[in-house]
Amino acid sequence: MRSSNRPLSPHLQVYKPQLTSMLSILHRISGLLLALGLMFFVYWLYALATDVAAANQFRDWLLTVPGQIGLYLWLFTFYYHFCNGIRHLRWDVGKGLAIEQVYRSGYTVLLLAVLLTVATFLLA
Repeated sequence: MRSSNRPLSPHLQVYKPQLTSMLSILHRISGLLLALGLMFFVYWLYALATDVAAANQFRDWLLTVPGQIGLYLWLFTFYYHFCNGIRHLRWDVGKGLAIEQVYRSGYTVLLLAVLLTVATFLLA
């Protein structure tokens, strides 16, 4: 048996980032961030029911600049995850699987997530 310095399996250093892999990773991260944000939302609802002062304090923090940035980033993750989920549902029925369609739908998901976040910001 000959020893080699090559890795037994491909590593991240071998692959260059592609839109498809980055969107897949972003979909997983957005799901985790949505779950984390949901815990804050449930805390706020619990505080509303039990301690109005704590709920108001949390709401006041959400109205600060860091709170607003966090809220809109969380909202972006919702819109991204939602739009990308619809994209995956299309794939599940066998539509949009050609590589050019995959890239086009990926850019569309990103654009829609940004536009929906901006629209929410302007309407709120």
